[in-house]
Amino acid sequence: MSRKIPGMNMMTLSALSEPNRLNIVELLRDGPLTVGEIADQLGLKQPQTSKHLKVLSDNGIVEVQAEANRRIYKLRFEPFQELDSWVQSFQHVMQERFDNLDNYLKELQDKDK
Repeated sequence: MSRKIPGMNMMTLSALSEPNRLNIVELLRDGPLTVGEIADQLGLKQPQTSKHLKVLSDNGIVEVQAEANRRIYKLRFEPFQELDSWVQSFQHVMQERFDNLDNYLKELQDKDK
């Protein structure tokens, strides 16, 4: 059963879970690259790289721009904003747990006095 996470597309996490796709995203952090440049830097064959880029594109993680006979890929900002918001949503939960632990430790120290 798939759980809906408000403000985030679960397909983003699914697409990024494959190591080669995550490596492509890491490369594109430094700026746009062509399929050939990505394939060369990762030691992948161009058709394999193209398949991974298609998954990333279909899931809105990268966008492609045609320039003559080359395809240049770059990261889209929005999916990473969604991931960041989702991760930040755990901050209050974790802070509450740390506060509870801190209070418990203070209680133990007070009992020892």
